[in-house]
Amino acid sequence: MRRRLARLVLLCLGCGLCSLLYAFSQLALEQQQQEEDGARRQRAFPLRRQPSGGAAWRRPQQRCKNVSVSYWNSYWMLPSDVCGMNCFWEAARRYDLSKLHPSEAMHLAVVACGERLEETITMLRSAIIFSIKPLQFHIFAEDQLHHDFRETLDNLAYQEKFNYTLYPISFPTENAAEWKKLFKPCASQRLFLPLILSDVDSLLYVDTDILFLRPVDDIWSFLKKMNSSQIAAMAPEHEEPRIGWYNRFARHPYYGKTGINSGVMLMNMTRIRRKYFKNDMTTVRLRWEQILMPLLKKYKLNITWGDQDLLNIMFFHNPESLFVFPCQWNYRPDHCIYGSNCQQAEKEGIFILHGNRGVYHDDKQPAFRAVYDAIKHYTFGDDLVNALLLPLELELQKTQHTYCGRIYKVFIKQLTKSIQDIADRRSKRR
Repeated sequence: MRRRLARLVLLCLGCGLCSLLYAFSQLALEQQQQEEDGARRQRAFPLRRQPSGGAAWRRPQQRCKNVSVSYWNSYWMLPSDVCGMNCFWEAARRYDLSKLHPSEAMHLAVVACGERLEETITMLRSAIIFSIKPLQFHIFAEDQLHHDFRETLDNLAYQEKFNYTLYPISFPTENAAEWKKLFKPCASQRLFLPLILSDVDSLLYVDTDILFLRPVDDIWSFLKKMNSSQIAAMAPEHEEPRIGWYNRFARHPYYGKTGINSGVMLMNMTRIRRKYFKNDMTTVRLRWEQILMPLLKKYKLNITWGDQDLLNIMFFHNPESLFVFPCQWNYRPDHCIYGSNCQQAEKEGIFILHGNRGVYHDDKQPAFRAVYDAIKHYTFGDDLVNALLLPLELELQKTQHTYCGRIYKVFIKQLTKSIQDIADRRSKRR
């Protein structure tokens, strides 16, 4: 009897030891998974640059999530986004698997110099209001603007929806002065984004005078519609050739019938870095970093719009590499000041508003300014219908003495739908 009891005790001890070994192996595996998840998050949400000293960095704030009840984890494995003093108690909680794999961030870049701080912040606000997936902002700005950018962005609501990195303005050392003075200060910075952001696969570049009236997610989805040879997506410069600039005045090659506008430029930067471009300077195809300076030297006396003209020349010789999206994704005053000529916007509304020529800040196109002011003054968290949409519609009705104001409903058609979609998503989460 005693022998049997001793054997039973030994068997229990053996089983207990095996259980402990298994538990520790699971904890070790979970630790490895947490480290891998941390590395993935670091790639999706890079470190933020501190303005003081110009070289200090900090990680985004870590958060312990309030996990929801889903199922019992019998092996005490911690989800990667849960932290706690006692891993066994924390692991014993139930959690939602859908929170373990957050959506990959959408990367958005902008270049701000001079008096463009307010305009850039308003653009970023519009992206934050409507977008669904997380946003990673890459902000290239003059050093004196870094403190104001950081102070403003760190105090914006919805911090969980975005992260940002601040960069100095930088050009190739040997030709920096020439690049910086091309067209407008810092505008040609966008040409070097594939080289500077070498770890970013895809990127949406926008000018500072852009306003999103639809989620960034929707233009980001064009990346999946591009075929294997297409490396970038842009909208035509004009819909109506009779008022087109390139087809009437350009002294250099340009894409298509009326050229392309680079104010909204979606890029597969991995493909850009790999591609060898046809050109009219040599029979040898050149890579992105090889072709920029030769193009500038050849055409600098013939280009008016700087880096946009260089992009037009590049895609003239490589038309198969460009995906062209409709005009409502880059709607500018030219689409309405001489009469409406963007049919897609008339049908579905404006998706992205581009207030070039300074129309957000003068009285020449009050319809554009009304949209800008509405988004600039909107307070995060307020009811979007009563605090944004309805006041904007009243202001737009006052602009009907202008050609753009006569079709003011195209300015709020998509905006109305975007606000309704936000309400629908919130109601489903309740």
